[in-house]
Amino acid sequence: MKLSGTLSLYIGRNFLLSFLAFFVGLLTLVFLLDFIELLRRASSKPEVTFWIISQMALLKLPHMGQLLFPFAALFGGMSAFWRLSRSQELAVTRAAGISVWQFILPALILAMALGVFKIAAFNPLSSATLSRFQTMEAIFLKGQKSVLAISDNGLWLRQGTAEGHAVVHAINLLQQGDQVTLQHTITYLFQGQDTFIGRIDAERAVLGDGFWRMENAWVNSPEAPPEHLSEYWLETDLTLTKIQDNFAAPETMSFWKLPEFIKTLEEAGFSAIRHRLQWHSLLATPLLMCAMVLIAATFTLRHARRGATTFVIASGVFTGFILYFFSDVVFALGLSDSIPVTLAAWAPSGVASMLGLAMLFHLEDG
Repeated sequence: MKLSGTLSLYIGRNFLLSFLAFFVGLLTLVFLLDFIELLRRASSKPEVTFWIISQMALLKLPHMGQLLFPFAALFGGMSAFWRLSRSQELAVTRAAGISVWQFILPALILAMALGVFKIAAFNPLSSATLSRFQTMEAIFLKGQKSVLAISDNGLWLRQGTAEGHAVVHAINLLQQGDQVTLQHTITYLFQGQDTFIGRIDAERAVLGDGFWRMENAWVNSPEAPPEHLSEYWLETDLTLTKIQDNFAAPETMSFWKLPEFIKTLEEAGFSAIRHRLQWHSLLATPLLMCAMVLIAATFTLRHARRGATTFVIASGVFTGFILYFFSDVVFALGLSDSIPVTLAAWAPSGVASMLGLAMLFHLEDG
């Protein structure tokens, strides 16, 4: 028997309302926890006001919302199917000849649509607000004058030149407005891909429009004695934006900007594993959302008539925990290049989907 449009809308509306209720509830809980943590971190900084802390907590909220999407789909699906089962509406539809697959189809379609919405619209919002949050965190809580972070080993930049490329290393970086100054720089010059042709040691290097102006520089080449110059000009294709992008975490970049940035990184000779993993993980979101609906249906449709409320709730929480742990382990393997990035990104969604399908096949036809 074909599922009627009215019943499809009814089931879909129940799932969507449950999803939104759990999503808002989880967001509220996360906001309160983040707000309290930010208050604790700012307790020794009287210049950080309550309004600044509130702004920071709100700016971080969309990023946390991205992480909560699958869990809201899981718990929302369990809640919706549980209510429909407990009210005997599922029993009536089954008696009318409607299969489980037809019954959960509206929820699956909505879950996939929510996954696409997360990729296309929610992720760009999240990346923008997270970037702003990290800027405020660096300034107000970490006391950094520059938004650009720098590791204990200094800053490394790679750029193209007319003869090949150059690798610039700096001990420190200062940013004042749009001006970037590198301090205590060492620049390695290469012809082609790997032929070393010289080294420049400078006290500082100031980024201009298409060049580095290096001050108090020593120019070293393999077949000539060192030469001291008060100024040395090195062409560059780097800009402030490109330098900032070198520090950008994948989470602060929009889904739509990631492919171009990955290409730029790889062309410059840098590893783009983190950004590629993030991009594929976002692509897998619709499949993961559908997997959560399948798992929710498995637990609630099978056990609703037994009155095992505690079992259903515990099963959902345990499943969410296992999925989160499994995803973290697989992503870590992907970041370490132990397994292909594509496999690391799609494995949690694929495994969860296959488990959900297998359990539903057993429930329906076993």
